[in-house]
Amino acid sequence: MTTKVREGWPDVAKGVCIILVVLWHVVTKQAIDMPGAGAVTDVWSTVNAQLLPLRMPLFFLISGMFAVRAVTAIDGASWRRRSARLASVYVIWVLIQTFVLALTPDFDTARASDAGELLAQLTVSPTNLWYLLALAAYLLIARLTRQVPTPVLLPIAFVASAAAASGVLPDLGNLWQVVQNLFFFLAGMRLRGAVEAFARSSRPSHPFMLGAAYAVCAAAVGVLGMRQWPGVWPMLSVVAVAFGVATCAVLDRRAGAIARPLRWVGRRTLPIYVLHMIPLALIDAGIRATGIRTTPVIEAVQPLVLTSIVIAICLGVHAVLRRCGLGVLFDPLPLADRLRGRRRAVRAIQT
Repeated sequence: MTTKVREGWPDVAKGVCIILVVLWHVVTKQAIDMPGAGAVTDVWSTVNAQLLPLRMPLFFLISGMFAVRAVTAIDGASWRRRSARLASVYVIWVLIQTFVLALTPDFDTARASDAGELLAQLTVSPTNLWYLLALAAYLLIARLTRQVPTPVLLPIAFVASAAAASGVLPDLGNLWQVVQNLFFFLAGMRLRGAVEAFARSSRPSHPFMLGAAYAVCAAAVGVLGMRQWPGVWPMLSVVAVAFGVATCAVLDRRAGAIARPLRWVGRRTLPIYVLHMIPLALIDAGIRATGIRTTPVIEAVQPLVLTSIVIAICLGVHAVLRRCGLGVLFDPLPLADRLRGRRRAVRAIQT
């Protein structure tokens, strides 16, 4: 018997994506509001903006690849369980963020101030944790459409993505992002073999060629103001995702010193994702309290340093919470299983 070895590049890609997610929030929610922020921070903001077509589309492509077995299982229990876990973790951490972020009112992120806003954030107006809610919905959609031929399903999803990117949806928090990224999740599921073959065939020259193509396309979109032209944004994301897959595959095979820590981080994305906004907000409040003004040197290094610190805090807090028996915050289903088991045992005794 042989054991199939898990490919490393998808975890490298997840590691890259979660680091870019934290970096995005560090720059857009903390660095740009620093007193004295200037041209260097503007450069960081521009670079971050150019990575928008890469970051979440690549994340969802990998998530779709990992969801194939759950969605296609005959009994359907696996996808339901995974979807329920994601939705419940979303609810748990939206509630936690609502209370904790109330301590940092000057931090620029959505937080509910009343029951109506909280209900909206839990349903139609997702918060910064929208990735979890999107994945839960995508699993349901993928299961319901599993009999639809790929040549039919993916064009429909692409049109939906193009519509969302064109700004035709109402401004309901991150709902447009949920719709926009469905195409990449379904593409990861339906085209997994093709994506894996592309990754295996990638050579060191491919990231440079695709990176150059992506840079040219992104520049053209920015200069010509094509961001909301129908179909432009998802097509730009396709180029970005191809660049991301090729780069991560080459790194995984040829740059072990870089790939190993990225793989390690990529297998721990959930705690980083759900936790990172809280330490970032608290650190921002502490920096504001000191009244420190930034300088060009601080502007240059702070986003990288703060991103590293926030990720380290998230992983440390996650380890402590698990040791304290609070792993349920990241996966409440085992607790639900135990409670159901106890109820069944009580009923069995009573009967």
